[in-house]
Amino acid sequence: MPRRHRLEKDAFDYTYERFIGSDPVRRAGYEAALARAELAMMLYEHRKAAGLTQTALAERAGTTASVVSRIEDADYEGHSLSLLRRIAAAMGRKVEIRLVEEKPRIPPGKAKRKRSAA
Repeated sequence: MPRRHRLEKDAFDYTYERFIGSDPVRRAGYEAALARAELAMMLYEHRKAAGLTQTALAERAGTTASVVSRIEDADYEGHSLSLLRRIAAAMGRKVEIRLVEEKPRIPPGKAKRKRSAA
């Protein structure tokens, strides 16, 4: 019987298992990075949907284009609630905060895939 190669799994699954796995510190870092990336993407998408450039949004929010650029960066960690509220208001939005039960996210590719009956 041929030996299965360890990289036959999806690349993300392999990478997640190899570098994060069940290590709670690494999982916490992954969760934090994922949250920052989601916030950055959300702000970018709302700005684009509003038809605003970073400069135009900055002018409306009373800040600079470099600040808008920074908050749209997934690596940025210095978000303040007051700035997010100003940015949201400049786009005709409001910030909503919820507290939800903490559950680890299932990374893409980790969800059990349904097999179709053949």
